Amino acid sequence: MKFLPVFTTLTALIAQGPSHPPPVNAVLHWNRVVTDALGAARTDPLTESRALAIVQLAVQGALDGVHGGGQASAVPAPSESEAIDAAIAAAAHGAMIGLLPGARTALDEALARALESIAEGDARARGIEVGRSAATAALASRARDGSDREVAVQPGARPGEYRPTPPDFTPAWMAQWGSVTPFCLDSSAQFRPPAPPAVDGPLARREVEELRRIGGQDGARRNDEQSEIARFWYENSPQGWNRIARTVAQSRQLDAPQSARLFALLNVAMADGFIAGFEAKYHHGYWRPATAVRAQGSGEWLSYLGTPPVPDYPSTHTVLGAAAATVLARFFGSDFVAFEVTSGEPYPGLTRSFWSFSEAARENGASRVLAGLHFPTAVRAGYQLGEDVGTWVFEHALLPRDEKATRAAASGAARR
Repeated sequence: MKFLPVFTTLTALIAQGPSHPPPVNAVLHWNRVVTDALGAARTDPLTESRALAIVQLAVQGALDGVHGGGQASAVPAPSESEAIDAAIAAAAHGAMIGLLPGARTALDEALARALESIAEGDARARGIEVGRSAATAALASRARDGSDREVAVQPGARPGEYRPTPPDFTPAWMAQWGSVTPFCLDSSAQFRPPAPPAVDGPLARREVEELRRIGGQDGARRNDEQSEIARFWYENSPQGWNRIARTVAQSRQLDAPQSARLFALLNVAMADGFIAGFEAKYHHGYWRPATAVRAQGSGEWLSYLGTPPVPDYPSTHTVLGAAAATVLARFFGSDFVAFEVTSGEPYPGLTRSFWSFSEAARENGASRVLAGLHFPTAVRAGYQLGEDVGTWVFEHALLPRDEKATRAAASGAARR
């Protein structure tokens, strides 16, 4: 999928949703429960992406367990529907308790409400057992993935080298994330982007000037809509793109098995997007606009929105948007799917409409320049890396074991 231009007229292409939305299936319900719990705990976006990938893989595993590894029937029997709903609830609940034990009270209440709506009997009991087993397996598979390591990074001193940014100069953060074991990629450096532009070259100098004029707190060249775009996309990427996926999945009336596959692919792609993106960030160690603009004579310059304490290149916010848009377009068979979505924290209540997934991803990336957080080259690299990760995950994740081995062998041969 090739991304489309950022700012395109939308009004004639926005599809109207049904006046009475269809019921939410158990996968969508629990995705909302999980994202709400992570949001309430103020989980950082990297940890959030890992948690959501684990939870959604547990849900997919639970459904596989209910069906014995086969496909769900088009119209499941009532007992199978009860087993499916119980398995989804137990899997999501069990995985989240392992990942976020501080949210146990809210999660226990959500599980109790979900099980109250399922008739007691063998089907419910079987579903709970399968779901709990799937959660245990999903957690065990990531128990030693390196996410809990600590890696210290020394600040750079030369032009172009990353160092903590104003106003608080927080030390470099999450430097270990590039060495976390990927969920699906062969390695975190599999699609590493080439080096950013030379700091003393004409491209880098132009981009510093562009950020100084459009991305600062005074916003000399940023109009009201551009400021709104920066705020709209500022929330954690996993939160925003899971909300988009729920919106579209509900409007398309996906059933639970379809939704489980979509959300597993989506969240694995975003989790691997952060892993690959952080590997590249700390490999290149490129300075942020907040540092570069000040170094070139604007001593009090601050970005419009707060700069995260990590290197500039590539923009992982853009990586996740591109990876998510790629998976969504591949899953639904078209990029041209219209939707409307409302932002969450820290700038809730902003509503924007899009006529394609790639348009949303482009605006998501552009928001990081408008917010003063990234150079355009970091955003462009993010688009490419995200598309590469999303394509790889869609084509290699959730495959039967024999097909996965065949593709891995073919991939290895192609690289030799």
